[in-house]
Amino acid sequence: MKTVMVIPTYWGRNSKEGWQVGDDIYDHPTPLNENGTLARTLKSIEILKNKDFDLIIPIVTTTPEIKKQAYHKVKKIVAKVNSPVKTYLFADRQLGEIKKLYNDNNMISETKLLKLSGYSNVRNMCLYPAYILGAEVVILIDDDEIFEDPDFMSKAGEFIGGRFYGQSIDGVAGYYLNSQDEYYDDVEMEPWMTFWDRFGSKAKAFDKVISKKPRLKSTPFAFGGCMVIHRSLMKVVPFDPNLPRGEDIDYVINSRMFNFNFFLDNQLNIKHKPPSKHHPIWQRLRQDIFRFYYEREKIRGQYEQPNMLKVEPEDFDPYPGEFLRSSLDDEVFKTNII
Repeated sequence: MKTVMVIPTYWGRNSKEGWQVGDDIYDHPTPLNENGTLARTLKSIEILKNKDFDLIIPIVTTTPEIKKQAYHKVKKIVAKVNSPVKTYLFADRQLGEIKKLYNDNNMISETKLLKLSGYSNVRNMCLYPAYILGAEVVILIDDDEIFEDPDFMSKAGEFIGGRFYGQSIDGVAGYYLNSQDEYYDDVEMEPWMTFWDRFGSKAKAFDKVISKKPRLKSTPFAFGGCMVIHRSLMKVVPFDPNLPRGEDIDYVINSRMFNFNFFLDNQLNIKHKPPSKHHPIWQRLRQDIFRFYYEREKIRGQYEQPNMLKVEPEDFDPYPGEFLRSSLDDEVFKTNII
């Protein structure tokens, strides 16, 4: 199966300017005056036994003002690393050429999802060029991760596209290892999280799905930086462009609605070493609030349709299911009061 790995890289204004109102919000975009973590991720590819794949690097910026600078920065990094696999850069210039082809053929409506702005749109721009290259399998990785398992690629492709207990395996989720080689989030609990116990809920889900046998099992969550998607799924289900964050777990929900199956492989993991975040906590919280309200209404708004599956919050317990119920209103109110 032709396999394509995609590693989007995020860039922001130089550190003296910092994030400004109107800029896109990403967890940790690299300031233009810094080198960031991309080179570290690319160098770690050397450890992989199987290098029979192409690599695409979408270049994402927090503001259009720095697009050209970011492109040249990434181009230099890639050239210096000298990756052992065929590598493509995908930036606004390449996207513009694609849109022009559509426009020249009176297919303007086909370009609505083609944007390099916002997490969901970026994920779609991971799938789209891979699809054009004829990928049967796409592996999504982030630029703040490190390959430590030489067999990562063989594990990533071992089950995808096959069947498990009569179900097609359309998507496979791996998981992150933190600095202690554990699958929990590296986060310190704070008082405002008392009623917004998202990390506690995630820990319950991780214990339930990751730590227990069998190796492969149905999952209510996935990680955008360690996700394997089969062509049959990506040509039908896009990432929802209305989601400001949490697009990876939302993709699992969308896939389930369209009768596709996501499984977690508890032997597929990658080291996650993110840099510090530069924007206020309240901004991420606000995006999470919007995200869960939006997903809750998506589930509530379902109606019978041919070839579609109606899902319920409990189908995604304990996480994100706990945040898709009526109790969300109370949790949001109390958290904001704190």
